[in-house]
Amino acid sequence: MSAVFDSFFRFYASSIGKKILVALTGLVLIGFVFGHLVGNLLIFAGQDAINEYGHLLQTALHGGGVWIARIGLLAAVLIHIVATVSLTKQNNAARPNKYGQHKAQVSSKSSHTMIWSGLTILAFIVYHLLHYTVRVGNDFGKDAYKIDLHGEKVHNVYKMVIDGFSWAPASIFYLIAMALLCSHLSHGFSSLFQTLGISTDKSEPLFKKAGYAFAGLIFAGNAAIVLSIWLFSYGR
Repeated sequence: MSAVFDSFFRFYASSIGKKILVALTGLVLIGFVFGHLVGNLLIFAGQDAINEYGHLLQTALHGGGVWIARIGLLAAVLIHIVATVSLTKQNNAARPNKYGQHKAQVSSKSSHTMIWSGLTILAFIVYHLLHYTVRVGNDFGKDAYKIDLHGEKVHNVYKMVIDGFSWAPASIFYLIAMALLCSHLSHGFSSLFQTLGISTDKSEPLFKKAGYAFAGLIFAGNAAIVLSIWLFSYGR
């Protein structure tokens, strides 16, 4: 077992090891972001549709599946951020001369932005879990978010989302976090595939365009949910 850990630490100590970890965790997070959007868009299909989806997630693996996913997501985010920060420091330390420092300042400008947007996204995930999972400040009694679905009492995800995004500060913070997330995605998408050896010099422009398109899709979809709830809440 110690040999396995030694191999992992040697792998992580190298630049390529950190890059691969950043790329793999980034791929996991991209998959989650897309799946999360698809699930949330069910709110437009009506109350039963999104409540059935929420109940499916809550009961998967006897309730353990959703917590495995949450812990896995937080672990992926933490590894992604720690490896990115460490890689940036390692790259800067490897350029001691003035020319190298100047080049590092220019080339790592987006990297520094990515670090701060990544930390903001981490804070958002923690807030999001507190707001919608632990329901801090969004639970008005034991049965406030319970509803009958096909003869069974389930969590009323529809009402929870409506109530959550009817509060302007939460919605504004959510939109800001989504903007930062999509900025992060638009820059990280192409570099992810480049690190994994899928992107080439010839295909890199295509991956960059795909990154911008994917980021735009994610922002548009999530913003549509928030803005629709705002219109509904203030218009009724």
